[in-house]
Amino acid sequence: MSDAAVPLSAPQKALRKLGLVRDIDLALHLPLRYEDETRIVRLTDARHGEVVQVEGEVTHQEVVYRPRRQLLVTLNDGSDSAVLRFFNFYPSQQKQMAVGTRVRARGELRGGLAGLTLMHPTVRAAGGTLPEALTPVYPTVAALPQAYLRKAVLAGLAGAELSETIAPAFLNEIADLSAWDLRRALTFLHRPTPDVSLAQLEDHSHPAWQRLKTEELLAQQLSQLQSRRARERLRAPPLQAGPDGLPGRLLAVLPFQLTSAQQRVAQEIGHDIGRTQPMHRLLQGDVGSGKTVVAALAATTAIDAGWQCALMAPTEILAEQHFAKLVDWLAPLLAPLGKRVAWLTGSQKKKQRTEMLAAIESGQAALVVGTHAIIQSQVRFQRLGLALIDEQHRFGVEQRLELRRKLQGDAAPSGGSEPCSGGAWGSATLEPHLLMMSATPIPRTLAMSYYADLEVSTIDELPPGRTPVVTKLVAAHRRAEVIERIAAQIAQGRQVYWVCPLIEESEALDLRNATETHAELGSALPGQEIGLLHSRLPPAEKKEVMQRFVGGELPVLVSTTVIEVGVDVPNASLMVIEHAERFGLSQLHQLRGRVGRGTAASACVLLYSPPEGGRLGETARARLKAMVETNDGFEIARRDLEIRGPGEFLGARQSGAALLRFADLAQDAPLLEWARRVAPRLLDEAAPLAQRHVDRWLGGRADYLKA
Repeated sequence: MSDAAVPLSAPQKALRKLGLVRDIDLALHLPLRYEDETRIVRLTDARHGEVVQVEGEVTHQEVVYRPRRQLLVTLNDGSDSAVLRFFNFYPSQQKQMAVGTRVRARGELRGGLAGLTLMHPTVRAAGGTLPEALTPVYPTVAALPQAYLRKAVLAGLAGAELSETIAPAFLNEIADLSAWDLRRALTFLHRPTPDVSLAQLEDHSHPAWQRLKTEELLAQQLSQLQSRRARERLRAPPLQAGPDGLPGRLLAVLPFQLTSAQQRVAQEIGHDIGRTQPMHRLLQGDVGSGKTVVAALAATTAIDAGWQCALMAPTEILAEQHFAKLVDWLAPLLAPLGKRVAWLTGSQKKKQRTEMLAAIESGQAALVVGTHAIIQSQVRFQRLGLALIDEQHRFGVEQRLELRRKLQGDAAPSGGSEPCSGGAWGSATLEPHLLMMSATPIPRTLAMSYYADLEVSTIDELPPGRTPVVTKLVAAHRRAEVIERIAAQIAQGRQVYWVCPLIEESEALDLRNATETHAELGSALPGQEIGLLHSRLPPAEKKEVMQRFVGGELPVLVSTTVIEVGVDVPNASLMVIEHAERFGLSQLHQLRGRVGRGTAASACVLLYSPPEGGRLGETARARLKAMVETNDGFEIARRDLEIRGPGEFLGARQSGAALLRFADLAQDAPLLEWARRVAPRLLDEAAPLAQRHVDRWLGGRADYLKA
């Protein structure tokens, strides 16, 4: 039977589930914590509250029923006695701890009126040599016991190729870590000596941990730099508008002036897309800062240069908001050219979809706006020169990667012979320019780390006339007062959002659903028509409800989070978010951004419900506190990163693996700065070593850093 046909054991399957396939994967699977089994403590010398290991003779054993069934075993070590207490036990344990037997027990020592006690200690036969190193406790899954995992990790550590990939001179630039080569650091962290400071191990400040963090951050920076340099070798169509082109005509018909920040980022983008190197830029700006008009200017530049543009948004409602705005601005400018703005989503009827696909393939659709339907295989662009992704973090890592692969595949102009400055397209890999947009600003350390191969443009001012939003934290038992506030807003001719976190009842969360709230507000506000919007409504009904709310026919809209981004109703002055403690911080900030878009004083009410008989959790309190204290999207993003960590912040969890396992961006900024400095030098001076370093640390995950 071949090796490939040998069935895997349950522990082997569990190892694969954890991604522990290569020797290096096992070597880099580090302990969560450690247990000290290297010494035996006399009971008279032990401190209460400490985890201790004692050895002695069992002098008494009994099963008692006060207040519940439990096993009590008295252990005497010659200096004192302690009771080993077990609530869950088996006959085999009773036999193991028979009176007269000598055993070794390890657990937390507690004192009290009844004397010394160890609750549910681990017990083994006395005698035998004591281990020389602390015992590691690893992250694991079902069917993978610690003993099996410890053996597998040590085997992986012995077999892993751990030759040095970083010259000592580079390491000495931040700290004298050259004494801690990679093998020594890993060996120490898997089997630390008992004299080491446990605090240093736990807070990852020990030099062995510092060595691992430098290696990991350098691998990440090298991967990003490789991605950037690979992109520099690609070709893209230079997109430049004529002197009396579409961008100038768009600016002339807009009913507002661009802010200085919008003008600055429009110039940065215009410079990038005018080059033959593909743009790879993130446009970030707070809610309502005016990213759409900047994207529209880039799109008109592409169209004026004879190329198509695609704008992809994560939800149909957001895509439709963009479509309505862009059609209003661009349709009159495109019609004389025989061009149009196309609309493409998964819910379209076949006839309309077929018409749109034909317009895209023929090039008549100069701008295509839609959802992820844009990246489906049947969509064929004639000349795609610019791709825009809105709320890019809302797309999973895999979707973003798929989009880039899709664009690379569809980008070549018809016939492949369109001339480009510097030569013909010929066999060169052609990639459209890529502009990603986000209303969730990226904190600086995150941009340096995860977006190192991106240029970043920031709109750091709001258009004039935006009204500051006052945020109030209100307990759920004051719900009636909130409804009175809604009635007062309606009486002034204003409109109100009420956001619910779930559509249907959930036994686990016990939340009011949108349908119940809709009925409740209908009863409390007689004579007023209340709108209801949730993800299960058919697209036509969603569209009708939104149009009626935007048009002022519905004074109140009860909705799930589908209105989070893109909805622009200047007359809406009050946002109520129910069970605000269930929402993420950036999501709360996005929702709050739906009000304050007109001249009326606006407010956001965060209704919160602590668990029955309890308090809000620490994370929920931190989120709500941040919302009350600041309206600044950049400060919100910084706190969100602190609360959630980079994996969740970026949507990287969807990749199935956290992208930084050991380094902490908040604590390790100096190491990140070092990695940014060293990466280009290592790549230039020792490219094979640099590649080995990336392969060792990232394996197949390197692509996730390029999404």
